[in-house]
Amino acid sequence: MKSLKPRLLTAVVGITLLVLIIIASEWWNPFLGIIVGIASAFMVGEYLNANKLLRNFWLSVPCIFFAFLVSVAITTRYVYFAIVLFIIACFSVLIIRHDHLTYTEIAYAAFGTALISFGMSALTVMCSSSFGVTFYFCTAFALPWMADAGGFFVGAAFGKHKLCPGISPKKTVEGAVGGIIFCILTAVVIGLIFRFTVFSDLKVNFWSLMLLGLIDAPVSILGDLSFSLIKRSLKIKDYGSVFPGHGGMLDRFDSIIFTAPVLVVVNNLIPMISVV
Repeated sequence: MKSLKPRLLTAVVGITLLVLIIIASEWWNPFLGIIVGIASAFMVGEYLNANKLLRNFWLSVPCIFFAFLVSVAITTRYVYFAIVLFIIACFSVLIIRHDHLTYTEIAYAAFGTALISFGMSALTVMCSSSFGVTFYFCTAFALPWMADAGGFFVGAAFGKHKLCPGISPKKTVEGAVGGIIFCILTAVVIGLIFRFTVFSDLKVNFWSLMLLGLIDAPVSILGDLSFSLIKRSLKIKDYGSVFPGHGGMLDRFDSIIFTAPVLVVVNNLIPMISVV
């Protein structure tokens, strides 16, 4: 019970902040890119700190700055320049600091920074249109989190077969199936809510939403297991402690880093909402 209270309090505060971000983004669209950029930069900081690289400013500063810049510039032509400059910066640091940094450390930092930055910047991409910001934002967060909740409850009640015991002993095959079901149902419910209470001149494609739910759940598990494997290899429990009961920001958003780009891809192939 003691551990549940901080988790619930954190959830309430987190949801309130997300609602405020949605309202601000509806009013001024670039606001979301700035917030996502700040969040990405913070998560890259957690990621680097996990491997004791955060205080190596020659490496951490370019990584953190790139993480912020990508989310702000992802929908502009300047994102390519950011990528080129980041690559040059990483190899320049490797040459200048070769006595203090190994290629393995540079690769760890660069790959993780790119993964976090481009995964999170998908939130900016999906909400860059003139309509549907709230819809896409809610869908991006609700589906992986509900898949995680469904996996937890179904796994706790019916789980017998371990999914990946070497990385996450508590995950089960039954829980994964439950997560997929919860994810699809959540996608349909979101579509129904927006179709009949929010959108009056837009059409909701429920087939696209169900496809997203079907793909989102296993990709969410992939993201969770991937970052859990990194934690296990570094022998740490959490990436941080910014969220009481939930760990760091990267612990909370690890699945969204993988699922947000999936939403962008599915929406580009089969638009989820369109003007009637």
